[in-house]
Amino acid sequence: MANSFKVGDHVGWNSEAGHVSGTITKVHTKDVEYKGHMRRCTPDDPQYEIKSDKTDHVAMHKGSALTKI
Repeated sequence: MANSFKVGDHVGWNSEAGHVSGTITKVHTKDVEYKGHMRRCTPDDPQYEIKSDKTDHVAMHKGSALTKI
């Protein structure tokens, strides 16, 4: 099982632009369409919507890509 996080957790991840940090706003445990692509999510392998600290950008990542900060 990947890292487990909850809404409100402050996390960081690596992106094309470098290291980014933000706050988890939603936890998806069922498949969801996100920005035109189907994201596979399960209760054992959820994906997280995260709002960037520096911009209003919202990203979605698996727990394995995130680090709690």
